[in-house]
Amino acid sequence: MAQSIYCIRVPGKLMIAGEYAVLDPNYKCMVVAVDRYITAQINFNKENRLFLPQLGLENILWQIKDGQVEFSVSDPQLNFIENSISVVSQYLKEKYIELRPFHLKIESQLSNNESGKKYGLGSSAAIVVAVISAILSLHSNKRYDLDEIFKLSVIAHLKAQGSGSGADIAAAVYGGWLQYSTFNAGWILEQLEQGAKISDLTNKPWPSLIIEKLTPPRGLRLVVGWTKEEASTKIMIEKIFNFRKRDPHSYNEFLRNSLFSVEALIESFKRDKLEEAMNSLALNRKALLKLGESAGVQIETEKLKKLCSIADAFGSGKPSGAGGGDCGIAFIKNEMQIENLYRAWMANDIIPLKLKVSKQGVTIEEICED
Repeated sequence: MAQSIYCIRVPGKLMIAGEYAVLDPNYKCMVVAVDRYITAQINFNKENRLFLPQLGLENILWQIKDGQVEFSVSDPQLNFIENSISVVSQYLKEKYIELRPFHLKIESQLSNNESGKKYGLGSSAAIVVAVISAILSLHSNKRYDLDEIFKLSVIAHLKAQGSGSGADIAAAVYGGWLQYSTFNAGWILEQLEQGAKISDLTNKPWPSLIIEKLTPPRGLRLVVGWTKEEASTKIMIEKIFNFRKRDPHSYNEFLRNSLFSVEALIESFKRDKLEEAMNSLALNRKALLKLGESAGVQIETEKLKKLCSIADAFGSGKPSGAGGGDCGIAFIKNEMQIENLYRAWMANDIIPLKLKVSKQGVTIEEICED
C-alpha cells in the first residue's frame, strides 16, 4: 500500500519597516518573505519521532500525556515545536480527528552553515508554520485555508512566547510583500484562558488584524547584508518596553513617526513611486534611530550603522528587525550598482545575502511512496 509523505516548505522573512510599532494594534509594518526556507517532511509511522539534524537533535521520541507534549529529551530549542504540536492536536481533537503517530524531520536554511548563527529571518515563526502545516496535511485530505494556518500558528507562537506581532508568521504563510497590522494579543489569550475552542477562535474575525499583499514599485531592488552579529529580539523588545514605561510621551512620538513613514512607504508601493519608497525607508530608519537614542538602546550597532551608510551611497539603507545585530537592507534602483555595494559591504566584513522575494508562502506537496 502506498504511503504519503508530505513535504512542507516555509519561507523566512525580512522586516522592511515598522519595527517595534507593529507590536501595537493599529500600527502598520511592511514585511517580505524571502527565498531561504524551513523544510519539513512528515509521514505516518509506528511511533512519534522528531528529527532536527542541524540542532543535533535526532530521533527524539515524544508523546502527549494528560494534554501535555512530552519529549524524550529536555531542550529549550523544542519549545516552539512543543506548542505547535499541542495546539494542532487540540484543534484536530475538536474536529474529531485522531492524532496518529508520525515521523517529522525539520531542516533550515535560515542560519549560517559554518557558524550556526541565525540570520534573523524569522526561524521560530517559520518552524511553527511548518510543523502546523505538516500535521494538518497528514491528518486530512482537504487543503487547509491559509488563514487557518496563520491563526493556529499565531496561537502556538503566543503560547510559546507570550507576545509577538505575528508579522513574521504572516510572511511565512502568505509570502510576497505585505502590509501588516497586528491582532489584539490580549484578546486572544483571554479567549483561550476562558476555555474558548481553538477551532472557534480560528473561525472568528480577529480585532485589528490587517494583512494585505503589496506590489513593489517597478525597478526597486531589495538588497540584504548580514553583520555576522546575532541579536536577541526578545531582549531588545524588553529594553524598549522598559523605556516605554519610563517615558510614554517619547514612545508615543515614536509611534506617530513610525506610522507616518510606514504609511508613506505603503502609499509609494501602491502608486508605483520608487523615489518615494526610498525616502520613506530612510524616514523609518530615522524614527528607529531616535527611539534607540532616547531609550539608550543600541538598535544600530556600529556594523549596522556602517551597512546603512554604505547603502545610502547607492540608495537607501536601514536595519531589518529589532536591531542589535542580524541584517540590514537597502532599496536600490540601479541593478548595475548592486555588485559595487556588495564589494563595499564585504570590505567592511558585512556579508551580502543574495536573497530574492519568495512570492509564495507555505507550500505543501504530497509524495506517494510504494
